[in-house]
Amino acid sequence: MTETPVLLTREGAVARLTLNRPERRNAMNNAMGDALDAALDALSRDTQTRVVILSGAGGHFCAGLDLTEVGASGATDAERLVAQQARNQRTGQRFVRLSNLPQIVIAAIQGSAHAGGLGWVCSSDFAIATADARFCAPEVRRGLVPAQILPWLVRRMGRSAAMRMTLRADVIDAAEAGRLGLVHQVVPDAAALEAAVAAIIGDIRQGAPMALAATKALIAALGPLSPDGYAEAGAQAFATCAAGPEAKEGIAAFKEKRAARWAT
Repeated sequence: MTETPVLLTREGAVARLTLNRPERRNAMNNAMGDALDAALDALSRDTQTRVVILSGAGGHFCAGLDLTEVGASGATDAERLVAQQARNQRTGQRFVRLSNLPQIVIAAIQGSAHAGGLGWVCSSDFAIATADARFCAPEVRRGLVPAQILPWLVRRMGRSAAMRMTLRADVIDAAEAGRLGLVHQVVPDAAALEAAVAAIIGDIRQGAPMALAATKALIAALGPLSPDGYAEAGAQAFATCAAGPEAKEGIAAFKEKRAARWAT
């Protein structure tokens, strides 16, 4: 088992933020969430780093939320509802914090970018994917709702494409993700991914640090990510579904590699 769920390393003005649970395709559990909070705290105070590269270890980007924790038992229904609401709110806040970093954030994507992984893709400033990357918002197939990633998907892709991804909930390949605007560039393989990231870094180095940060802030100020109260309403919707019978069946079906009862 991986003991360090998030790695933060620096190479001069470039920081690498690596999701490091390869045995779970870098699915987000509570330990990873705490480590991400610490890393985002450090980066928000970092005045020397200009670029953050976000990636996943082991050939995958991020498989979303660790469903073994979402479906965990041993608490009352009321306690589960509160815990799931808090979890979903914290997840949404992390996407906001990544987007608000003063550095330029590049998502370097290989393998799976599913569910909450799409939040990391869309809250990054640039998203580059290898041709074998796969993208999916499968929440409705698990009896859940894609509450906190929806605003990011809509901002990146537009409402129509976001609706297509979240309601159909199928897996799309990198070429389709590029066509829909989910990622900015698709490259053949890992070596080409590193080259594409290096090219972006080279361009960014030509820009003045304060001017780049101010430009990011101005773009964010053009309009809110979502209406007031959406994050709380989304967390409540997620918690209600996560604590309900559909999620119990959907997560069980996922673990048992079978169709959920509503799909038969």
